[in-house]
Amino acid sequence: MNTFVHQTVLLNEAVVSVLGTRSGTYVDATFGRGGHTRHLLAQLDAGARVIGFDKDPHAIAAGQELAAEDGRFSIVHDSFASILDVMTRMGLVGHVDGILADLGVSSPQIDDAGRGFSFMNDGPLDMRMDVTRGQSAAEWIADVEESELARVLFEFGEERHSRRIARAIVRVRLETPILRTRQLAEIVAEAHPAWEKHKHPATRSFQAIRIFINNELGDIKQFLGDALAVLCPGGRLAVISFHSLEDRLVKQFFQKEAKGDDFPRGLPITIDMLTPTLKIVGKAIDPSVAEVEANPRSRSARLRVAQKLMGVV
Repeated sequence: MNTFVHQTVLLNEAVVSVLGTRSGTYVDATFGRGGHTRHLLAQLDAGARVIGFDKDPHAIAAGQELAAEDGRFSIVHDSFASILDVMTRMGLVGHVDGILADLGVSSPQIDDAGRGFSFMNDGPLDMRMDVTRGQSAAEWIADVEESELARVLFEFGEERHSRRIARAIVRVRLETPILRTRQLAEIVAEAHPAWEKHKHPATRSFQAIRIFINNELGDIKQFLGDALAVLCPGGRLAVISFHSLEDRLVKQFFQKEAKGDDFPRGLPITIDMLTPTLKIVGKAIDPSVAEVEANPRSRSARLRVAQKLMGVV
């Protein structure tokens, strides 16, 4: 197992947000290296249960170690998008008291050059959270159509110069395979006409490719709806996001479910007829100044919390 360290973001805030009964059942939908899970277990009674999910084999190894130490915990090697299927097999649908998800890529994944997530250190262009399945970034870049590459860079990286960058990548791959992170970063940097201050020009492109390769936004959409079904009435869902695309999905989902049914304008509908399923709990929570100073990577984190309404199946 690798030794890269992960600093857990919004540790206490997230755990407090989902904590209900101390003898309940909880899900850490993005186990990582177990920071949130360990803190949650420390608050729970002997009869409680915590189930972790992760796609990353290194995270699974860390989870298996924790499971050997604490019988209240078990780990599932799968995406959190599979939460409904897994909880159904376990007979836990409608019986989970709290679900926590810390979205995006973890520090160990970024810091390990061999995973190919970062352009800061040269490594193989992989970017898969689960290296046991799926297509690597290098394999995808080798065959993707220029128009599709431009779309991905624009849609998932909000990269304004996506077409120009895609054109440069396709031009280079005709001459030589693009297999390394630094190689790709240099291609993007050379093609990018407007570098942002204090931001590497390849930042948005790397984010976009990573999100696409791992189907991150699709998994989030699936997870949010299924998490609601898995929660018991009164159970809480806490989600930490790290960029606008993630946060927008969470915010819009919470608002939609808190509003209830979407009837056509003009109908004489009363509030009690809207059948909302969630209640938004408080305002979005950002890291404290002290946390950002101690861990600069936490600066873009945002925690949103919602509670499943009583009476909702």
